[in-house]
Amino acid sequence: MKTRFRTFTIATAILASLSLAACGTGTSSTGPIDGSWDDVVAAANKEGSVLLYSSQKPANLERLKASFEAKYPQISMQFVRGTDADINPRVEIENRIKKGIADVHMVTDAAWIKAASDSGAYSTELVGPSLNSPAYKPEKSVIKDRFFLTSAAVFALGWNTTSVPQGLESPRDILKPEYTGKIGIVNPAGIASYVDLYRYYSKTFGEDYWQKLAALKPRVFPSAIAIGQALASGEVVVAPAVQPLVTEIAAGAPVGWTLPENPWGTPWYSHVLEVAPHPNAAQVLADFMVTQQGQTALNNGYAATLPDIPAAVARAQDIKSPDTADLTPERIEQYSRQWEKLFQP
Repeated sequence: MKTRFRTFTIATAILASLSLAACGTGTSSTGPIDGSWDDVVAAANKEGSVLLYSSQKPANLERLKASFEAKYPQISMQFVRGTDADINPRVEIENRIKKGIADVHMVTDAAWIKAASDSGAYSTELVGPSLNSPAYKPEKSVIKDRFFLTSAAVFALGWNTTSVPQGLESPRDILKPEYTGKIGIVNPAGIASYVDLYRYYSKTFGEDYWQKLAALKPRVFPSAIAIGQALASGEVVVAPAVQPLVTEIAAGAPVGWTLPENPWGTPWYSHVLEVAPHPNAAQVLADFMVTQQGQTALNNGYAATLPDIPAAVARAQDIKSPDTADLTPERIEQYSRQWEKLFQP
């Protein structure tokens, strides 16, 4: 509850700030200072604050905040968590009116990332030394010196161990009458990464997979995080696609998870926003996110960009990015309508 309250409070403040910015009272960035990395860090300390927009799960963002502030005690880090469909329009508005609220943006929408990196309109060039580390594989991890690979979500099968003690091995195991009304799925409407997930499952587990699952009257949730919570409470007992339930198991929740054959994933890329009000602190946070400490904080249950990260489930560079040509806004909208007819008639 504490994390949800904090996120809601910050999100409310951001919306209020956006209203003020639209009236001309926001802050526009001048970019990081010229000089050495030590000069950038010194300027960041003077700025004293940095704000991250992200769709990562709150527990990992809280860990990132604590780890970053331990490393840079003069800089207070805050975050706003939401889906890409919530956050991307905010980034576009702030950029359009040249009044920034956020400093760093962490996003999974592959089509948005490609368009933004091609245009260069939203981002500042990266200057942090950790982004050039050989262990980070910058040649595979950085797009046009602006977007950098931060994590990757790998989706797993999930179940409540009290109700399903035998567990699951394949998404097809869920297509059973005894799970009617007890299956958790995420609403993909308007979210490119989830549309890609649904299409991937159809290609991999049968073109009629979702039609068969729809007949079992699944419960629909706004995010994979919400499904994990529902599995822990017993509100639902199985899920075909949920984030690895590492945090829930560590907390003692009665849940289990496993990666299916041919698992699906989606990478998170981050960038320093051109209109960041704290341009130096933004660069320092971006650099920190790809260090050993930052990756350890961010990737409990996710794929990490560095090797040997505790609790990471895979290497992010090994996750294939979605096909952006097949995830245009028009096609996302078309699939969203098809999904609604199937699951919310």
